[in-house]
Amino acid sequence: MPLVSMKDMLEKGKENGYAVGQFNLNNMEYAQAILQAAEEEKSPVILGVSEGAGKYMDGFKVVVSMVKALMEEYGTTVPVAIHLDHGSSFEACAKAIQAGFTSVMIDASSQPLDDNIALTKKVVELAHIHGVSVEAELGRVGGQEDDIIVEDAEAAYAIPAECERLVNETNVDCFAPALGSVHGPYKGEPNLGFDRMEEVMNLTNIPLVLHGGTGIPTKDIKRAISLGSAKINVNTESQIAQAKKVREVLNEKPDLYDPRKYLGPSRDAIKETVIGKMREFGSSKQAK
Repeated sequence: MPLVSMKDMLEKGKENGYAVGQFNLNNMEYAQAILQAAEEEKSPVILGVSEGAGKYMDGFKVVVSMVKALMEEYGTTVPVAIHLDHGSSFEACAKAIQAGFTSVMIDASSQPLDDNIALTKKVVELAHIHGVSVEAELGRVGGQEDDIIVEDAEAAYAIPAECERLVNETNVDCFAPALGSVHGPYKGEPNLGFDRMEEVMNLTNIPLVLHGGTGIPTKDIKRAISLGSAKINVNTESQIAQAKKVREVLNEKPDLYDPRKYLGPSRDAIKETVIGKMREFGSSKQAK
């Protein structure tokens, strides 16, 4: 099956009360684990690639080629999108589209609203020509994403009226309002703004995106999905599971040096994590 945009899969999720997980790639083991999990669970899936991860893997073209080769090898039948996570500029989004990404996020949330709208609109115009879906963000999600750190004091809840304006003026396919989630581990209990989430859903009527899906209780995940969150991003939980397994293997066998002997089990740990999230989000068995 060819790579697809995430537009249809998110609209189906919103209509049918489930969310599609975006699981970030950090190296080949992540791509293997996530694609295997998606096929086994018969779940649509979004492969997230940050600019930093793309650079680590030697460029967007390398990532797309790797994913396409794995899908061919696995005989993948479920919908798969490759999505630029937190694209920082028009140029980054254009480079991802040129490389074969089927979805991009333009994150101009740190800019004034008018500038955010203007840049997002420019990305949408380019992306839609190529059949590529676009995600935008308003407000600031706390925590760390690549080398960008947003301290608690800088994190900001999105304002519903501004969300409505951005969505209406840009024609984005999905929208990430900052409503209390964070990138990375939570320092305390997550405190999501569900009332504001419901207001944003009613004003925008497009699939919403929940960033920082690691560590959010299942009951809050279910509530967010009921309020229009059709895409939930997960990265930290997979990274923690992988690192834990690598440590376990090397602690048990300190003389081990073959990377396949510790990265293989860690790949399985990522896969188990992804399968658990797909079931929690309700996307399992939705790719029929």
